[in-house]
Amino acid sequence: MMADQLATLLRTLRHGRAVAGKQDIADAAAILKPANSDAIRLGDDCAAIPDGDGYLLLASEGFQDSFVRSMPWFAGYCGVMVNVSDIAAMGGRPVAVVDALWSDTSEAATSILTGLQEGARTYGVPVVGGHTNMRSTHNSLSVAILGRARHLLTSFDAQPGEVLIAAIDLRGRWHDPHPFWDASSALCGTEGAVRLRGDIELLPTIAEDGLSRAAKDISMAGLLGTALMLAECSGVGMTIALDNIPRPDDAPMERWLSAFPSYGYLLTARPEDAEAIMTRFRGRDIAASVIGQCDSTQRLDVTWADEKETFWDLARTPLMGFAP
Repeated sequence: MMADQLATLLRTLRHGRAVAGKQDIADAAAILKPANSDAIRLGDDCAAIPDGDGYLLLASEGFQDSFVRSMPWFAGYCGVMVNVSDIAAMGGRPVAVVDALWSDTSEAATSILTGLQEGARTYGVPVVGGHTNMRSTHNSLSVAILGRARHLLTSFDAQPGEVLIAAIDLRGRWHDPHPFWDASSALCGTEGAVRLRGDIELLPTIAEDGLSRAAKDISMAGLLGTALMLAECSGVGMTIALDNIPRPDDAPMERWLSAFPSYGYLLTARPEDAEAIMTRFRGRDIAASVIGQCDSTQRLDVTWADEKETFWDLARTPLMGFAP
């Protein structure tokens, strides 16, 4: 019975819109691929631009009109939150953000921009410019971020034999009907800002201390989709144990695997470094567990209880097409 349940679960996730959206990246990359792909590799959470003794990090996020219209303040807040998460996933610290806003009324723009500003204040990253149109026919938002890293965490450096760690802040709530697990926006204010900035700081210090070289933030593709992107870019396979994934007690497995957490990261590490990494997250009350193992199969296999199924075989079906 569990085998049927696991197969059904993986089939639902495999054919969902979130994973399909990541497959669309291949079409865009084919047109926009940099001339020097060795310097700027596609498929990571940010573009990492060599700069002196470190890297400039550049990324952006766009938000669907329906989300911006239904939750304008939260959309503005997310404009900062998700971009800061991308910078952290690369082992970096945020420097500044800019936004591009279209709204049909000044009232809608005020709500969006207030959320953006409160997110910027909470995470300690200034809004330094952008584009504003308050006479549009729709409400849309995109936000770009600049950061800097001394030592990178990338999507390209996971190695066979390493373990896969999931670190997720479970102290949150759902933003129905969207698949967002929000452990951030309720913390606006001085005390909450200190906590959130300290939580984000864990990623660059882990990179700088040499405990991990590969990471991704858990994105709209969900935990398995994010792991699949990491595996593809690194040219590895993975086996993930669903029972080991940090999860709220009342969150059904399918919904949790489809969730986009405000603070959720996958990192790979040498087995002997795993405990040191998890101790750092747990020291800040962030759940962290070894959930899998990297191998050379180019498959993402999943276990649940005593059953095992293949979620995706990258050797047969590429996802984004960014294999080494």
